[in-house]
Amino acid sequence: MDAHQMASANDVDTSQNVTRRYAWMVFALTFGLLISDYMSRQVLNAVFPLIKSEWTLTDSQLGLLSGIVALMVGLLTLPLSLMADRFGRVKSLTIMAVLWSLATLGCALAQSYEQMFIARFMVGVGEAAYGSVGIAVVVAVFPREMRATLAGAFMAGGVFGSFLGMSLGGIMAEHFGWRWAFAAMAFFGLFLAVLYPMVVNEKKIGMAPIKDANNQVVKPKKSPLRSLYSSRSIVATYIASGLQLFVGGTVIVWMPSYLNRYYGMSTDKAGITSAFIVLFSAVGAILCGMLCDYLGKNRPDRKVLLAIIYCVLGCVILVSAFSLPPGTTQIALICLGMFIALGTMGPSSAMVANLTHNSVHGTAFATLTLANNFLGLALGPLVVGKLSDIIGLNQAFQYMPLMSIFAAAVFIYAKRYYHRDMERAIANADLQQHTQNNGD
Repeated sequence: MDAHQMASANDVDTSQNVTRRYAWMVFALTFGLLISDYMSRQVLNAVFPLIKSEWTLTDSQLGLLSGIVALMVGLLTLPLSLMADRFGRVKSLTIMAVLWSLATLGCALAQSYEQMFIARFMVGVGEAAYGSVGIAVVVAVFPREMRATLAGAFMAGGVFGSFLGMSLGGIMAEHFGWRWAFAAMAFFGLFLAVLYPMVVNEKKIGMAPIKDANNQVVKPKKSPLRSLYSSRSIVATYIASGLQLFVGGTVIVWMPSYLNRYYGMSTDKAGITSAFIVLFSAVGAILCGMLCDYLGKNRPDRKVLLAIIYCVLGCVILVSAFSLPPGTTQIALICLGMFIALGTMGPSSAMVANLTHNSVHGTAFATLTLANNFLGLALGPLVVGKLSDIIGLNQAFQYMPLMSIFAAAVFIYAKRYYHRDMERAIANADLQQHTQNNGD
């Protein structure tokens, strides 16, 4: 299977006649809103110790405040992504940004746990489809050959947003109080939400419909939604990716509390240290993805093999790290473990793109996001928070990396069918291309 065959499944260039300068402006603003998205989501982690003390909360309650956002993202990503495709992406992204920013401001004004929970619920509603719709906007204004690089950078932006949310949130909470940490994130998001529709034009980012030789729009033979679950390997990829993010998502959420309890760090220092661990994992996600593209250029199945290696190796390193006493060695191993553990983001995204046609890539990434949030980002903090109430956070962290073994097992299952499913995806793409060229 050569590179030309691989490209055939994604042979439609949906970029419009826009200048390179305008395309980069769209990327910068969309990327900026993605950073705002994750800053609003992750600032809570930096202020966990302060809220826990002020409202006398359990770790389970704190985990729920974090997990409810990921849960709503998981529930609403797919339907809201479909609605955005139908009613307009720029309008939808603007509404999303305004909603999550106002909800974050609501967190700053909350006077009780119940009010904070409602505000966090609305943050999740606002952020639900931003990742998948945002990627669709970015890839629509750039040439086809740049899409993989841009999509990878866009996904890493979520981790950079987490870095800024935890580090800046920790500093502001320490010096001005935790309410101002939420308020600052809210004002940043509202500023970008007002600016976004003033610069980004809906007509210039629309997906160009596929037409046949008679200039008629080609409709897919099968439902696009059905194609998202039509092979064993793609369903396994969704599940494996979500299970692996159980580990990465849990470390991101609970690390400030871990450093506060076992290292005696202040809120700002714990937030900054955790943010650097998250930043290290973002670099790992990018570099591991680049290695995946390099080694899998002519051997797509190597992407699955590398995902399996990342799962197992990350598990071994993180289990070893959390078995050590607090200290520099432990922090270094946690950084290394997260560097590798989040490396599955690249292979998982590549596998989903390879196994689905470009006409449903936005919805495919929404489905991947749903699995990541249900199985990983929502479930992980909740389960570990419950375990922490029973056996302590340190002990819970020692068991947490074992979820990577289950993720590796599902990736192994995906590898068994990946080559065959890839050939079928390419055959379906060739059939649609033949229909486009010759008419129905």
